[in-house]
Amino acid sequence: MALTDMNPPAGMENFVVGLIGMGDMGKMYAERLSAAGWRILACDREDRFDSLREQYAGKNNIEICRNGHYVSRASDYIIYSVEAAIIDRVIAQFGPSTKMGAIVGGQTSCKSPEIRAFEEYLPPDVHIVSCHSLHGPGVDTHNQPLVLIQHRAPDEALRKVETVLSCLRSKFVYLTAQEHDRITADTQAVTHAAFLSMGKAWHANSQFPWELNRYVGGIENVKINTMLRIYGQKWHVYAGLAILNPEAKKQVAQYAESVTALYKLMLKGDLDGLRNRVYHARDKVFGSASDWDGRPLIEPSILSSFSLGKPTDAPPRPNNHLSLLGMVDCWAALDIVPYDHMLCSTPLFRLRLGVTEHLFRNTSLLDETLRTAVEDKMYRSDDLEFTFAARGWAECVSLGHFETWEKRFVSTQEFFQPRFAEAKVVGDQMMRKVLESYKEDEK
Repeated sequence: MALTDMNPPAGMENFVVGLIGMGDMGKMYAERLSAAGWRILACDREDRFDSLREQYAGKNNIEICRNGHYVSRASDYIIYSVEAAIIDRVIAQFGPSTKMGAIVGGQTSCKSPEIRAFEEYLPPDVHIVSCHSLHGPGVDTHNQPLVLIQHRAPDEALRKVETVLSCLRSKFVYLTAQEHDRITADTQAVTHAAFLSMGKAWHANSQFPWELNRYVGGIENVKINTMLRIYGQKWHVYAGLAILNPEAKKQVAQYAESVTALYKLMLKGDLDGLRNRVYHARDKVFGSASDWDGRPLIEPSILSSFSLGKPTDAPPRPNNHLSLLGMVDCWAALDIVPYDHMLCSTPLFRLRLGVTEHLFRNTSLLDETLRTAVEDKMYRSDDLEFTFAARGWAECVSLGHFETWEKRFVSTQEFFQPRFAEAKVVGDQMMRKVLESYKEDEK
């Protein structure tokens, strides 16, 4: 259902939507829902009350409240859009004030702690329908997956949530909280660990990789742009998924083990051992060559189109792509086939999986990569720092240290800060190309 007349449908004219948390996603929801005619009550921390009220002054459909008590007691549908690390504390504070018969949900990337908090602190006469837009706040919501979790609610409550959120024009995906956490871990945990570790390694070596002639070419473009896109976000977006999701914790730990094992084979010069291990992982994740048919997820032309570096006619230098080899080795060790979750795919997910597919389904390129890993010492220092970084993230996650995660993330974020604006322009262009390619596949 689309609210084409920009007004709520009959029977929901006085329906009020509450938003607790006005970060980037909260603001995006507030602005999109209010533009569709819904009355919005919103709040953030009390110290932001005056600045938010000034920012939204004159916007008739958005009223800024001092705190979540005012939002909860007067709203028919309340969305908590706060960090996963503090969701339980926020729900404990404002949940008891929830209006009788209201619908409540959350926007966190890890549903287990969110649902536990709802069950513990919400009155029993309140319905629970959670949600999660599987993309960042700057992405066009049209046709993007939007997970709905009908946890403790009748069908009528779910229909109301669908009606409110239909203005986003996203694709509804219906999951349980447990299914959501498993799928988000399977599609994000390992790839996040890979690109976080890339950035940490380049930071440790004081390198801007787009300025080095050994980091040019299609695969390198994707690696660099995706790394910058991740470090251009807020640290808690990735910390919550990795630390609070039990499935993700296992995967980050396995990724570090996979990277370490592969690096040791490279150091030993064991080409046969490395090839056997990598080909075994390839066959488990991508199937044998006889199984490959249809279009690739990402056309090679897209991979080579977007670069932050200066244009060059020099051919790409062979790279051992330890980060991508480790991803597939990790998936194979955990019996994960990421294609199983294409229902929840986003352009960024398709890009991360597509660049890995590009390497592993090109036998000559993969063999060149393995020979480079053993014979070419150009990348050894980079790979050493990368291995350290992967193990560092895994230790941080296993200990559950949000503060350590934040310090590790922010220090590298500050190192790359000067290039985020340019990287965002290039990255957005790349995302649009991926989305256009996805639409062609759906025709």
